[in-house]
Amino acid sequence: IFGGLVLDVKRKAPFYWSDIKDSLNLQCLASVLFLYCACMSPVITFGGLLGEATKGNISAIESLFGASLTGVSYSLFAGQPLTILGSTGPVLVFEKILFKFCNDYGLSYLSLRTSIGLWTVFLCILLVATDASSLVCYITRFTEEAFAALICIIFIYEALEKLFHLGEYYPVNMHNNLDNLTFYSCQCSPPTNASDQLLQRWNQTGYDSSDSVPWSSLNVSMCKLLHGEFMGPACGHHGPYIPDVLFWSIILFFTTFFLSSFLKQFKTERYFPTIVRSTISDFAVFITIMIMVVVDYLMGIPSPKLHVPDRFEPTSKHRGWLIDPLGENPWWTLLVAAVPALLCTILIFMDQQITAVIINRKEHKLKKGCGYHLDLLIVAVMLGVCSIMGLPWFVAATVLSISHVNSLKVESGCSAPGEQPRFLGIREQRVTGFMIFTLMGCSVFMTSVLKFIPMPVLYGVFLYMGASSLKGIQFFDRIKLFGMPAKHQPDLIYLRYVPLWKVHVFTLVQLTCLVLLWVIKASAAAVVFPMMVLALVFIRKLLDFMFTKRELSWLDDLMPESKKKTEDDKKKKAQEKLEEESRLEEEEECKLKVCFDGSNRLTIPVNSFSGSQEKVACVRVDVSPDSPGEGSTTETYL
Repeated sequence: IFGGLVLDVKRKAPFYWSDIKDSLNLQCLASVLFLYCACMSPVITFGGLLGEATKGNISAIESLFGASLTGVSYSLFAGQPLTILGSTGPVLVFEKILFKFCNDYGLSYLSLRTSIGLWTVFLCILLVATDASSLVCYITRFTEEAFAALICIIFIYEALEKLFHLGEYYPVNMHNNLDNLTFYSCQCSPPTNASDQLLQRWNQTGYDSSDSVPWSSLNVSMCKLLHGEFMGPACGHHGPYIPDVLFWSIILFFTTFFLSSFLKQFKTERYFPTIVRSTISDFAVFITIMIMVVVDYLMGIPSPKLHVPDRFEPTSKHRGWLIDPLGENPWWTLLVAAVPALLCTILIFMDQQITAVIINRKEHKLKKGCGYHLDLLIVAVMLGVCSIMGLPWFVAATVLSISHVNSLKVESGCSAPGEQPRFLGIREQRVTGFMIFTLMGCSVFMTSVLKFIPMPVLYGVFLYMGASSLKGIQFFDRIKLFGMPAKHQPDLIYLRYVPLWKVHVFTLVQLTCLVLLWVIKASAAAVVFPMMVLALVFIRKLLDFMFTKRELSWLDDLMPESKKKTEDDKKKKAQEKLEEESRLEEEEECKLKVCFDGSNRLTIPVNSFSGSQEKVACVRVDVSPDSPGEGSTTETYL
């Protein structure tokens, strides 16, 4: 019992001081600033969506507080502190279903949620005690890449979707006539049918009836507050056309993406000293955000900005910071809560461990070891704390974790002209995660600064993170092979040993699984998404009947592509060297005597006298009795 946990602690404890000492580098500061900006928007957005789903029981301030508390604790005590915790879609779906269930049956949502959370903690600790995390060995590249690819695609899709949604809030007139621009106007007018409820709202704002409201002089916000209607050729469905904001947001979005990508690759440019190029590359995203904020401020266009709660108090006045697990609910809800807790446990376990497997890839060259059991224990304990305090649940976030690792890559310094930097490993430490979530907790007191960050800029950062996280996924390299002629295909190691048609079959199976995962995650059944990810392990097992073990070892081996190719080339060089040594030994044996390699080949040894440039060839011919000059021996010196 708890054997794996004890081993994790013993493995990680000796490195704890180095986890702090290794963070004393400018690259870590760049990582903190980048990930802080990247983590803020999802956490606040998730809190807003949760507030809508739970009618204000859990909202943005609870999300910020929960993320900060969980993230700081995880960074200090987890086995793999490079993992970044965040909110997930299935958790939001589960919260929606639970809130609707409580409303339908008259139960206290926060109390039942606390009971489920405590049961989930118990089941997760049970998994830690039984070393269930050792099952991650069955999560091979097939499952890992399908999951990672899905999360990256979702990040890219949601970034573009949020940009398109801005068109609803800032509509554009698609039928403009430039000669009639002087006639365009949009005014507020009274609604056609005013209900009793609307009349009460008018009374609350100081107006007795529709006639007493100065509709034509109301601004946009007051018109929406009084439920007026917008009339005129310059009006859209929800208000006046605002073309400048939408187009400016599109410019900010794509400029952020391309500028971040360019500055990140600046390390390989030919200009400026190495330290300058490395610093620009490390701070690429932060520099981009700062440039975009300044440009947006100078332009003066009212683009949508980041909104952060400015007061540290529960969103709902009907709750505190501690929640009773029973509350007003019947006693039997404490027992029934174990059933949904089982689903939550699978959700937490799969999300956490698959992300941990991706972070602990061999290609990342991590030297301080992993800690699957310890990670799960910390996540479980903090889930229990968040449940009691009425805060959202947080688990490992795949794209944010990959971005964190990529921001801490260590490469060799290039000295020779044209030499490409070599990847040396990851700067493993705990301080970046700790600082990211500490800053997030202090965001409530930094609203005066954060309010200048445009949301389209953060959407561009999401697009950059999703696109950059796709690099190194073998699955996408194999997809490219479908439309590529054989002579243009890259020298991929698995193409040396596996027939191309079998590579295509393997890719199609993986692609089908990816599409099914997408459909499930985008539907109302998203809460069972972790179960479908678990099913990938069994689908991978079925591939044993379609492919040989040798083929699967090349297609589904966790060893990184470049390393396998290097090892394969080393084997070939070693074989060639062995053949060369063998040939030299044969030549050594042939010295000073005639060697017949075949019936028509005569080898003549050539010796060089030491200390002289002159070479002497000695040929000794023994003439057989059947030949002319029978019994004679002839020696010729040249």
